[in-house]
Formats: sequence, structure tokens, C-alpha cells
Amino acid sequence: MLRAGAIREVGTDRADLFAFRIDGEVSRDDMAAMGERMLAVFEAAPGPVDMLLIFDRYEGSETFAGLSWPAVRSRVESLGHVRRYVVAGAPDGAARMVEAMGALIPVEADAVADEAAAWALLGARPV
Repeated sequence: MLRAGAIREVGTDRADLFAFRIDGEVSRDDMAAMGERMLAVFEAAPGPVDMLLIFDRYEGSETFAGLSWPAVRSRVESLGHVRRYVVAGAPDGAARMVEAMGALIPVEADAVADEAAAWALLGARPV
């Protein structure tokens, strides 16, 4: 389970669902660690996976936080490995971007207002 600064992995009751809670300001190291975690998941998973990002007391991210090689590579590889991508409690701009990207890429993307709605949408529970 990933624990990297502002990003903490949340256990789920589904083997094909990977959830992360974002609490605080996201650093470049945080994004690199989450990218490395998901690259390992993509390599080991027998098929597509779902992802859930829960924004909880999110304080933004460092400039260029998402530009580490593992973070960039995992976003590119997610196009072939992620079936559904759900964000809960994201800031308005991020929520709109997720839904817009869902129309452009081969990943079902949803933004919901709160964590409970996200778990219900995915038919899953935290463990």
C-alpha cells in the first residue's frame, strides 16, 4: 500500500480497484510514487483496472509535480490499462477536466461530489 506524503492508498473490497486519498499539497515525489505504484499494477494486472482518487483537504500541488517520468509514463500507460477513473471531491477545475477528458480518451471518467457517491458508483467499499 502506497504512503507518499499527501497521497495514501486506500484498500478496497475489489482486487481490480485502486483508490488513493489526497490530503494536503501534492509534491513531485508524491506523484512519482503514485506513478510507480500504478506502473507496477499495470504490469501485474491480468486485465484493466479502475482507479479512484479521493480529494480530502487538498491544498494543490507543487509546480510541475506531475512531470516526473513515472507520473507521465503511468498516465500514458493508463490509456490501455484503466477501464474507469473516478474522482471524488475534486476542485471544480479538476472535476471539469476529468469529465472532458473522459469524452476524448478510451477511459470512462467520472467526477462526483463526495466519497460516498464514488464508492457507490464503483460498487465498492473501502477496507
